[in-house]
Amino acid sequence: MLKVWAGDPSYDTIKTRINAAGKATGRTGGVLARRTTVADCFKGGRRRLNTDLVIAVVEALHPDVGYVAQWRQALRVVGGEARAAAQVRVQDNLPQDLVGFVGRTAALNRLRRELRRGEVDGGPVVLAIQGMAGVGKTQLAIHAAHALHRRKPFDRILFVNLRGFHPDPGQPPADPASVLEGFLRLLGVAGQQIPYDLPARVAAYRRLLVGTRTLVVLDNASDAEQARPLLPGIPGCPVLITSRRDLSELPHATPLTVGLFTGEESAALLAGGGPPLPGGPDPNAVARIAQRCGHLPLALGLVNAHFRSTSGWTLTDHADRLDERHHQRRLDVSVELAFDLSYRELPTERRRLLRFVAAHPGDDFDAWAVAALTGVRPSDAEVHLRHLHRDHLLQQVAPGRYVLHDLVRAYAASRCGDEDPPPERRAALTRLFDYYVATAAAAMDVLYPAGSHREASSGGSPFAASLDSDTARGWLDTERPALVAVAAYTAAHGWSAHTTRLSASLFQYLHGGYPTDALAIHEHARTAARRAGDPAGQAHASTSLGATHAQLGRYGPATEHLQQGRSLFRRIGDQVGEARALVNVGVIESQLGRNRSAAASYRQALALFRQAGHHAGEAHALNNLGEVEAQLGRYGLAAEHVQRSLILFQRLGGRTGEAWTLNTLGDIEIRLGRHRAAGIHLERALAMYRQLGNHTGAAWTLNSLGTLHTRLGQTSCHHQQSLDIFRETGERYGEASALNGIAEAARVTGDAADALVHHSAAHTIVVEIGAYHEHARTHAGLGHAHRALAAPTSARAHFQRALTLYTDLDMPEAEEIRAHLTALDSDGLGPGSPDLTGQLLVSTVSCG
Repeated sequence: MLKVWAGDPSYDTIKTRINAAGKATGRTGGVLARRTTVADCFKGGRRRLNTDLVIAVVEALHPDVGYVAQWRQALRVVGGEARAAAQVRVQDNLPQDLVGFVGRTAALNRLRRELRRGEVDGGPVVLAIQGMAGVGKTQLAIHAAHALHRRKPFDRILFVNLRGFHPDPGQPPADPASVLEGFLRLLGVAGQQIPYDLPARVAAYRRLLVGTRTLVVLDNASDAEQARPLLPGIPGCPVLITSRRDLSELPHATPLTVGLFTGEESAALLAGGGPPLPGGPDPNAVARIAQRCGHLPLALGLVNAHFRSTSGWTLTDHADRLDERHHQRRLDVSVELAFDLSYRELPTERRRLLRFVAAHPGDDFDAWAVAALTGVRPSDAEVHLRHLHRDHLLQQVAPGRYVLHDLVRAYAASRCGDEDPPPERRAALTRLFDYYVATAAAAMDVLYPAGSHREASSGGSPFAASLDSDTARGWLDTERPALVAVAAYTAAHGWSAHTTRLSASLFQYLHGGYPTDALAIHEHARTAARRAGDPAGQAHASTSLGATHAQLGRYGPATEHLQQGRSLFRRIGDQVGEARALVNVGVIESQLGRNRSAAASYRQALALFRQAGHHAGEAHALNNLGEVEAQLGRYGLAAEHVQRSLILFQRLGGRTGEAWTLNTLGDIEIRLGRHRAAGIHLERALAMYRQLGNHTGAAWTLNSLGTLHTRLGQTSCHHQQSLDIFRETGERYGEASALNGIAEAARVTGDAADALVHHSAAHTIVVEIGAYHEHARTHAGLGHAHRALAAPTSARAHFQRALTLYTDLDMPEAEEIRAHLTALDSDGLGPGSPDLTGQLLVSTVSCG
């Protein structure tokens, strides 16, 4: 409608307006909009939006400031919902089976018959287990899946909780596209190879499952539309789905409605869990209990756990007690009755703990988080959690980690609202957020002691004393989904300082290989800082967003975020912050091939860091400056800068920075032909990166090692390993560099056709992201490949393009390309030269 209102201009016209406005404001960062990307903005049904491009389109069609501001706000709302729906966990194994599973014999027999029918008929099998909340659908699906897998093991298992009916609005039903992204990763697809749109992901998912025996378990589906894209739809890959809604409209679906327990099943559940309980004078006590629980498995399990924790009572006593409590209910009659009975018999402190746990914004939690919420000791919290698990009020998803059933969460949250004054609830959440912020800062201090911009944490963490490098890394990896949830919650509910501190503390960890979570946390921090009128927090978050977008090859939004960050830092007089923004601007300029401009940015940053006495920042700027000097062929000056950086990092205890400088030194040694020294530096860097769990750093070092082996005429898998990591993390510039490295290795071994394939793949990426250095390297490689394949005309065209690019970049490779053009003139169809003209990439790392 907006396009029509504006006179229905063509997509080309809109594209021209956007690019003209971008050039006028410096917003594009060297990357121009294309007609196809503009046209995509107008397609319906898109699950992901490039918000920066959408705003640019709106400005091109209706430049009124107020109108554009309304669009920005709407996109923030949509983006927040999309980010929450995209946070989903998938797994390649089944949750634990329920000990003492009883009943459901008919349902299990039906499931087995349908599976055998599918095996005989050769058709898809979809078993839709549906029924009311608390009826035991999930436990039935898990129990059946374990039984099927024991009978005839599957090649693989895919399991996901689709979160269809979570009581917390901050945990909406999982986005099917995000579920498929997780499934594809479990199936071995690298991150960058995962298609963007939902139909392409569905096609890739189904293609990979053809010919396999894969069991797919989709738990807690909100409706058929959420589940439909997740169905393999092929023989040999049965699907178990659970939902409270009817799923019979799904293709190939066999609905299996699960009802309440029969009297016999209810009695069997009540008899389990321990020695028989005394019956008392009423022979119908068990039937009365089952009747009061509505024969609902969840309620029966809760009251049975309560019975066995109460000594001296007969079943008749318990039945009488249930009759007395029957008049107090708010949820479903039987569920409320069971919850209320179990809840009221808990010790006071345990009741309080259950109420507060329901407020935790994440999916799962441990004793340390619960201790922070409630103010009790972690050892006491663990005892309470074990008892609540024993009483069926919590589920255990991993050793020491627990989750709440959505009905239990709703009940406990309702109790919390009734029993705990708002100041106490807010104080509990503040303690929880303090714990996450302080522990994250402590973990970062252990892993990154030379962090260049982290803010000091307000208060210590009780967990911090136990942290070493392994436990710090393990805590961050385990709690990363919770940290994203905490960032979202604190940003939306008035704890803005916690959001911004999390963003600032976690930058280097997230920058080491978790760009999706980085974008979410930094965006939440920027939003929170804006609402709170915190220019420093907004500046840091904007700079972190810019660095992350640059890592993903999105130079337009990266430049805009960094310019905003630098402007804010200058306004508040923060030299260190401004220097950090300048370093990241230099990274973009370097990757775009503007080496002299990048060097100028690094020198400005270096001067600011030195004026502020900030040695970690100085070390970062020196290393980046050394990398650019190496690109320009000034190897002596480059080595001098990097050596000074190494000394500073070693003095500060910054192991990540030390690994980074060793990588840079290794790259310089390769250029100088000192291969033995290069190998020593690079192997040390790789070992350190792996020990630190820094995936991005390890990928760049593997890339350099691949180049070293190519120079030595040796084959290796280093480039392929780096390519896998870059694709997993979505780092486009690194992906192009690794592809070029693989191509150069293939050319040295005489496989010109393979070199052509990989250089062409790199060319597609560098054209898309505007990476001119790798672009020049790609054309040089394509020239060599075509020359070896006896295609002198194509070889000349690529060499000429490489010469133009290298000359514009002021890089020494230009002279080598001239020599190859001369050789091409002299030998016609002569063989490809063994020399490498596509020099290795010296990886530029964002300043943390």
